[in-house]
Amino acid sequence: MMKTLFLHPPSFEGFDGGAGARYQARREIRSFWYPTWLAQPAALVPGSRLIDAPPAGITLERVRPQAKEYELCVIHTSTPSFPSDVRVAEALKDMNPRLLIGFVGAHVAVAPEPALRATEAIDFVGRNEFDFTIREVAEGRPLDTVDGLSYRREGRIIHNRERAVLEDMDQLPFVVDVYKRDLRVEDYFIGYLLHPYVSLYTGRGCRSKCTFCLWPQTVGGHRYRTRSPEHVADEIALAVSYFPQVKEYFFDDDTFTDDLPRAEAIAKRLGKLGVTWSCNAKANVPYRTLRVMRDNGLRLLLVGYESGNQQILNNIKKGIRLDIARQFTGDCRDLGITIHGTFILGLPGETRETIQETIRYATEINPHTIQVSIAAPYPGTYMHRQALENGWLKDDGKELVDEHGVQVSALSYGHLPHTEIFDSVETFYKRFYFRPRKVASLVSEMVRSPQMLTRRLREGVEFFRFLARR
Repeated sequence: MMKTLFLHPPSFEGFDGGAGARYQARREIRSFWYPTWLAQPAALVPGSRLIDAPPAGITLERVRPQAKEYELCVIHTSTPSFPSDVRVAEALKDMNPRLLIGFVGAHVAVAPEPALRATEAIDFVGRNEFDFTIREVAEGRPLDTVDGLSYRREGRIIHNRERAVLEDMDQLPFVVDVYKRDLRVEDYFIGYLLHPYVSLYTGRGCRSKCTFCLWPQTVGGHRYRTRSPEHVADEIALAVSYFPQVKEYFFDDDTFTDDLPRAEAIAKRLGKLGVTWSCNAKANVPYRTLRVMRDNGLRLLLVGYESGNQQILNNIKKGIRLDIARQFTGDCRDLGITIHGTFILGLPGETRETIQETIRYATEINPHTIQVSIAAPYPGTYMHRQALENGWLKDDGKELVDEHGVQVSALSYGHLPHTEIFDSVETFYKRFYFRPRKVASLVSEMVRSPQMLTRRLREGVEFFRFLARR
């Protein structure tokens, strides 16, 4: 095995690289996701090391000397962070010209040739699911024998054949072993999750066809390929032994509830472990399944509502009806399941009127907390192709975040300019949170828990700073 470094590279202050590939790279409050997509191949390469620079506060100056100690460096990148990540790669290559550097992630998976032409510092790109691709490179195999690889040879860009889709997900080793070895769980914060938390995947792919969603259209696919409930429960049991301080486990599958019988089976195993857990869900989970999950430790669901206008939901192929979403939300409230709802402004079909409709809808269904994003046409998605065809991209869609990492509106319509979409985010947040009912709910939460009081006050300061930066 080559001595291998897996690097989630340093970037601008507050960069949230885990979710930054799908949403903005800087969030309303300090948020850091686990680098699970890097931890997975790191678990396949004995003797490797994973450095997650942003949450650990590791600067490029501290990373550069590491280049001399390794033969292979694998860097996870995203569309917003790619220019910054290129500079990191060039700095590492300057320090150790013999270092083999590969880039992975959705951005380079859909455009490997432009990525390789961006800089001589990138030696190869691992396309699509890259776990076993990277292991074979680390084993020292000739690059021309590794499926799923694009690389440079004598000035030419060569694309090897696609790697077969991984079907038996239980082949993947546990990522919590890498978390335990290389990460500090206290460094990871998500506003709606208990702290400290641990997140991981129990499967890949999503059956939904949302036109904006990055992962299923690039590296995950639209079939939900899953680990067995036993495999998942065994990893959580191991994590409990590793991290007794962890208060919550989050399953980051695109839609954990795509397979309801399996979701219930996992829940029952988690119930026996006595852990608190949360997951991503679609706003159509039936009451029976919600109750089974609640009775076995489910605390929170992360739900993508996106819009309060049915036509916009149809435009983006969300596959959800507003009346079903209202029923689901009411069921969760009756069962005591907390919801963090996500909404997107500026989707195809958006108007000034539909923005107001979505704000009214959000205040009506009243999830506990929300996230408001701007529609982001990531390369590789149907929405990006749609935007190109219709001339919706401002500045050709070159910028999804500004120089400070704050999301900008890359889409602009004749009837709704990008500046108005951008400004509506602040309006949405203020209309939702600055209601007496919502303020009372959050204050009540803080009164009941001194820890939550401290945390919410900190998050409040960060939230107002976020608004000021915008």
